[in-house]
Formats: sequence, C-alpha cells, structure tokens
Amino acid sequence: MTTVVPLANEPQFDPQLAELLPALKGFVPVGMTMEQLEYFRGMPQPSIEEQINGRPVTSVDHTIRGYNGDEIVVSVISREDHQEARGGVLGIHGGGMVMCNRFASAYPLIDWAMELDIVSVTVEYRLAPEHPYPYGVEDCYAALEWMHANATELRIDPEKLVVFGGSGGGGLAAGTTLLARDRKGPKLRGQLLQCPMIDDRNETLSAHQFDNVGVWDRTSNITAWDAILAGSRGQEDVSMYAAPARSKDLSGLPPTFIDVGGAEVFRDEAIAYATGILNAGGEAELHVWGAAFHGFYDIAPNSAVARSCIAARDQWISRILSR
Repeated sequence: MTTVVPLANEPQFDPQLAELLPALKGFVPVGMTMEQLEYFRGMPQPSIEEQINGRPVTSVDHTIRGYNGDEIVVSVISREDHQEARGGVLGIHGGGMVMCNRFASAYPLIDWAMELDIVSVTVEYRLAPEHPYPYGVEDCYAALEWMHANATELRIDPEKLVVFGGSGGGGLAAGTTLLARDRKGPKLRGQLLQCPMIDDRNETLSAHQFDNVGVWDRTSNITAWDAILAGSRGQEDVSMYAAPARSKDLSGLPPTFIDVGGAEVFRDEAIAYATGILNAGGEAELHVWGAAFHGFYDIAPNSAVARSCIAARDQWISRILSR
C-alpha cells in the first residue's frame, strides 16, 4: 500500500508558474470527469498555420492505414528548402489520449525543422473512449512504419528516427518504442518523453499528492485511464504497450530523454521509468524540473524553468541525431 506524504494546503510551484494558475482555472483539466471531457475537447487550439507564423515551413497531409487497416491522417512538417536526408521525428500529441489533435503544441516540430532541418510526421491517432487501447498506440506504430517505409520520398535518413511525445503523447511514444523493439520494427535512434503518462495504476506518491491542483491532476488522470482501458484500469492484465510502466523488461530500448515537472502527478512514474532503463543497461537522460507543474514548457515557454527545459530537450535531440 502506498504511504501518502501530505502536502501543504497550497503546493509550492515555481513563482513564475504559480502566478499563471489563477488565469488558467477552467481552461485546464483539473478534476476532470468524463462528463466534462467534451468541454475540454472544445477548448480552442492554435492552428498549424498560426504556429508556423509565416516561417518557411510546410505541413502536408497524407492519408495512411492505421490500426485494423482504417484510414488515419498524418502531416509531414519540414522546412521549405529541405533536400538532404536527415533525421526524422514521429511527433505524438498530448491530451491524455482523450483530447487534442495532431497539431496540438507542434511548436517544437516547427522549431526543429527551422533549426535542425528535421522532418517530422505528426499523427492523428484515434482518441479514447471512442477508441480505447489498442487504437492509439497501434495508430502511432502504423505511422512509424509508414514513415520508415517512405523515408526516401520524405528525405529522411531511416537510421535516424526519433519518437517524441509529451503527456499522453509521451505515453504513446513509450508504447510505440516498446512495440518497435518487440516487433523488430524500425530501428530507433532515440525516444524523447516529456512528462510522460505511462502508469495506469496511480499508486506513486506524486499521483496521490497532486489532486485538484496544477493543470492535470489525479482525478483527471483516473478519468483518462478509465477511458483508455475501458474499465480495466489498475487490473493485473493491463498491457505494457498501453501503460509502459507495466513493462518488466526495459532492455534493448534506444537512448532515452525523459523530463518531468517536480510538482506534478507524473513525476514519480517518469523517474522510475528512467531508472528502469538505466538498471537494464540502457541509456537515459532524466530531468526533474524544480517546482514545475505539468506541461509547463508549453503553457509558459518564456519562464526561466521552461527555457532551461526546452534548451536541454533541443540539445539532446541535436546530439542524438548527429551521432
């Protein structure tokens, strides 16, 4: 049984982040129940055109075959003058696997196109509860296979593929990486997991401590996992491809970057996952960012802690693709 260490009435968040929380109330999924899901799904998001903001970057849609052969859409984001085959990133959006779309927080994909000439493929995986596990992770794996099979056309080096995701997308990125290993699929150069959602059991200290605070809490996490696993959350037979923290073997994974806020639900499961990779003889770089809440790098990218986080993330992907 988990022994819960109580927090003070008001958790201590980084001052630059804490001052944003009052304005975020009602706009971030804290205490989200299934009845509120459609409300949060309806929150406005910047379009891909707004995120590109006039820079010489293109986004081209393709229809591919996802799980069960159904059609899904992916978008290829690249610099307009891209010619030489370089690294490729499969981008998997966040939103707890229950909300948002493939263009949610596409800023890093656009930045990497501009600064590193990376080609990214962002996938419109299907959301729970309408499409519970295995739809999401299988759609993402199908996008990875399509990306690898079409590397020449996309001008991607097929030996320099990275899977990237944050929050729910981080969980799907980890699950996709496990599938690639176990199915002997595309060989990955790395996986980049930001604040990943990887454990349906919600038994860690941080999973208990952060409820009704921050921007994603224990209640919202339970709601999302119930949707993803169609009522089997917490049961013994939950697949590691749905909840990668369930994996008993983290060997054979590519170099991994994991970061997480120091004041959020996912803190302890992210730390445990990085530790598991290291204990299995793998390579993992772990950052726990101070008193940061979930998704701080997207919500407050100009805060000091977010600037440090983004710099570390971008430096890692540059290093891993230049090996």
